[in-house]
Amino acid sequence: MIRPRRPAATPSTPSTPSTSTSSTSSASPAVARLRRTRRSMTLLFAGTTAACLVVLATVAVRIDAESRRSGLDHEVGSRAVGLSRAVWFDDGALHLEPLREDELARSAEVLAVLEIAPGESPSVWNVVPARTALPEEDWLDHVWRNVLEEQETVSVSAPSEEGERLRWAAAPVWDGDRIGAAVLVGTALARSEHDHDLLVRWLALGCTALVCCAAAVGHLLSGRAMRPALVALGRQEQFLAEAAHELRTPLATLRLVAERDGSSDQTLRMVDRLSRLVTGLLARARTEAGTQRVELVPLRLDQLVETTVEELPEHGSVTVGSEPVVVLGDPDLLAQAVRNLVENAQRHGGPAGSPVEVTVAPGLVRVRDHGPGVPLADRERVFARGVTGAHGTGSAPTAMSGPGTVPSPETAAVPGTGAGLAIVRWVAELHHGTAQLTDAPGGGLLAELRLPEHPPRTPAAP
Repeated sequence: MIRPRRPAATPSTPSTPSTSTSSTSSASPAVARLRRTRRSMTLLFAGTTAACLVVLATVAVRIDAESRRSGLDHEVGSRAVGLSRAVWFDDGALHLEPLREDELARSAEVLAVLEIAPGESPSVWNVVPARTALPEEDWLDHVWRNVLEEQETVSVSAPSEEGERLRWAAAPVWDGDRIGAAVLVGTALARSEHDHDLLVRWLALGCTALVCCAAAVGHLLSGRAMRPALVALGRQEQFLAEAAHELRTPLATLRLVAERDGSSDQTLRMVDRLSRLVTGLLARARTEAGTQRVELVPLRLDQLVETTVEELPEHGSVTVGSEPVVVLGDPDLLAQAVRNLVENAQRHGGPAGSPVEVTVAPGLVRVRDHGPGVPLADRERVFARGVTGAHGTGSAPTAMSGPGTVPSPETAAVPGTGAGLAIVRWVAELHHGTAQLTDAPGGGLLAELRLPEHPPRTPAAP
């Protein structure tokens, strides 16, 4: 079947588990899958941690921004309300003298008083430190309208004429039952924004460090979790290599003895068949365990089927009709699948010597027998492993039904195979194909192995 990529370990030179694991790790598809799984787990662990940290950091940034804005609004709002109580109207005249001595006014970054002028923009008085520190006329009109509409302290963000971004609070000054003026207090946003940006940078740096730590911890934990699997794969590969050596050596010796003693051709064919069976089972075990990968190569399916049929012990009743077909496949696995289909048809397709027709078409191997067939309800179940029966399409019970074993009523009632058709289905799936049973025209059963056809290569232009 499939040749191993490294020499088998002999009993005289046993390999330690660590050595076996190291050798397996360099070429084993199963180990490669474990490594990909480990990387995926590391990325998943790091990605989950990163997502959680991003959510928490976003919430923290928003809370900090809202908290700083609320703090600024409270600061400038309280200052504006306090200064609005220090000025008053007397017979329509606005008195600003207390602002010159008020400590709140002296410590304000930006201070101004807006007074209503009928039909005109508000007049600006007592500007600290300079007129350019205030917003432009349009913004002043906007602030004044907000004070008139809200009739209470309002807060807005607006740039000064110099371009500096400030947070403003305007508190109304009442002249009887109307608002005659407003005290405007501003504070720069630069310091608060700088502190907020510093917090964002520290959060980004901290989250990055935590994600890296999480990835490292996840990688370490996943590696420790997979270490027993790697050791088990190494031991399994070592066992399969030793089993291949221990089984092939006596078979080769048996063939030499049979040839030397002049045994019959039937004996030699049985030895060859046993050798192919052992090789196939070992290759199947390695492939299913993931310690060996199947290599698909372009091959002539019609020639492979004809050669396989000719090697059967009783191929006189088998007729092959074929046309040139090229597929991508493993020749040993496909030969085993074809051999199982034909032998099943010979064994359960009617009396001994009943004709069996094998047809090879593009992407298809069809084997027809003339037996009683398989009930429609059981045609999928016969492809399952361990399903055995005494009639229908299948092989004789395998070693799973040892001496003294009484099959269950459910198993005994189902026509099928212990391993033959299960191997056919397995080989088909490895080649991205299908295996199925259908009724044959005129009676009997059709077993079909469908494979993707390999497109012929276009010859290069001269």
